[in-house]
Order: sequence, then structure tokens, then C-alpha cells
Amino acid sequence: MDASSNNGRRGKLEREASDPHAQGKSMTRRNTREEIHRTVASGDALRIGIDLGGSKIEIVALADDSTELLRRRVPTPRGDYQGTLRAVADLVTAAETQLGRKGTVGVGIPGAESLVTGLIKNANSTWLIGQPLRRDLQILLQREVRLANDANCFALSEATDGAAAGAAVVFGVILGTGVGGGIVVDGKVLAGANAIAGEWGHNRLPGDEAQWPKCYCGRKGCVETFLSGPGLQRDHAHATGEHLSAVEIATRAAGGDAACESTLCRYEARLARGLAQVVNILDPDAIVLGGGLSNLDRLYQSVPRLWCAEVFSDEVATRLVKNRHGDASGVRGAAWLW
Repeated sequence: MDASSNNGRRGKLEREASDPHAQGKSMTRRNTREEIHRTVASGDALRIGIDLGGSKIEIVALADDSTELLRRRVPTPRGDYQGTLRAVADLVTAAETQLGRKGTVGVGIPGAESLVTGLIKNANSTWLIGQPLRRDLQILLQREVRLANDANCFALSEATDGAAAGAAVVFGVILGTGVGGGIVVDGKVLAGANAIAGEWGHNRLPGDEAQWPKCYCGRKGCVETFLSGPGLQRDHAHATGEHLSAVEIATRAAGGDAACESTLCRYEARLARGLAQVVNILDPDAIVLGGGLSNLDRLYQSVPRLWCAEVFSDEVATRLVKNRHGDASGVRGAAWLW
């Protein structure tokens, strides 16, 4: 440690010594950290996960063996940053009071934390953008907090004790209102140099150039504009003039509707082309699908058959699997950030 670091530390200690309020906050932080460390060392670890979504905030508490001890959710205070902070802190405090011990806290967010500024970026919950979310939560909760993109949390959950448990390299895909992706290698989230690893939804989909629609991100032809739920509905409407939900399209296709069957065939071909790019670059052991469209069971047979023509290999060993934990995967993955 250099002289300037020593001087800075002495200054901090002097300020705390002369300021009872600062001294109390510092002691509270130390006591909380020590309590958590004692709990983990005793084998009675408590992992708390928060899924900070656009419409709801969900909390889960997991024991060290992945047993779910508690789960609840509250509406997200949309547009209210301070209200969002309070809602998260209140959930953690209530859970720890009920369970009688402190825990580690991981938070999944619909965006990323800038590695340069520490501020939130790329969030569709726009009131989080430009805010020091992790810092503010750490102040409120008086401990270290870990943040990750919600798709990364999904991938981590499924790689830890879900559909891809035991796989060395896992790519998690969310096919819902939007399209997200996350990468887990040897049980750890791969965030990347720019904190955007796995942002597959904002690559251009190969082919379909003539139909490239504009994405909310400002670019054209993003994977998300074709493979999200709204993208599937828009494609069907463009081809037929019918405005149907994804569930209605799937139901009608299963009942023999030729137009809906054609829509799903186009969707499968596009998903296969998009995922083939992932296989060519990342070569994962498993790709796990989540989100509402992951419930289309036909995808798990048709897409691997179709992607063989696009993958640069004589054989494709990558498995395409459905998630095990459903819509709980994100919040469980946040807990597993520790």
C-alpha cells in the first residue's frame, strides 16, 4: 500500500472517529458482513436473489443445498427509482426477519452495469438508466451486492441446478417479450469486457434482409424483432393479415391451420439460423430456452434438425433443452451469483 492510500485510510478513520453517525454506519456494515460470513462458514448459508423486473420485483431465499426457503413478489414502482430501491430493501429485510438470519444478495436486472461509470445502461426499465443501482443498494442493505443481467441469471440458474446442470459451457436464451441471452462457463457468468456478453438479441438475424424491421434499440433486423413473442405475432400478421397471439398461433397450427403452421415453420428456421451463429462462435455444450415461447415443445426437435445445415461441423453435439425452473429461473440465478 502506498503513502497516499495510507493517508486516505487514516483520513477516513479520523472522520469516522469524529462523526458518531459515520462511525455507527461503518460498524453496522462490518457487523452485517461478519454475521453473513459466520453464517456461510457454519454451513447454514442463505442466498437471497432479487429479480428486478419491469412489472414485478421477486425475492427468493435459497439454502446452500438449493432448497427454496421463501419466495414472494411485489409490484415494481414503475418510473420511481427511489421507490424501487425501497421495495428491494424492504423485501430483503422482511425475508431476513422471517428466516432469522442474514444472507448474501444478488440482483438480476433488465440491463447492465457500465464497467466505466458503475451506472445502469441498456435497461428497458428506463428509470434505472444512469443510476448507481448497486452502490445505492449496498448503502441501504449495508453489505456488498452483486448485479447481473437477468438473462445471465437465467443461464446461471439452469447451469447450476437446472436443465443444463453439469454442462461446462451454457448459453441461456430468453424468448419472450424481448430476446436475451447469457453465457455461463464452468459455473460462472461470463460478463465480457463491455458487460454485454450474450446480447444475442441485438445481432442481425442472417437472411430476411428484405423484411428487416426497426428495433427499439435503433438498429434494423435485430434477432429480437423476429424471434420475440411480438415478432412472431407481427410476422403472422404481415403474412396473413390476422392479428393473433403466439398462443393462438401455436394452438391453431396444432389443429391443422396451414397459415399458422407456415408461421411457426418460418419462426423455427429463423431460430435455427440465429442459434447456429451462437454454436459457431461459442460452441456450447447446451442451449437452454426460457420465456413464453420456450413452451413450444416442437422447437426442441425441429430447431436442432434445421441448424445442422448452418453449423460449421460434420456433427452438432450441442443440446437444445427446455428450462427446468420456469419463470423462477431468473430470481434463482440472482441468488446463485454468490
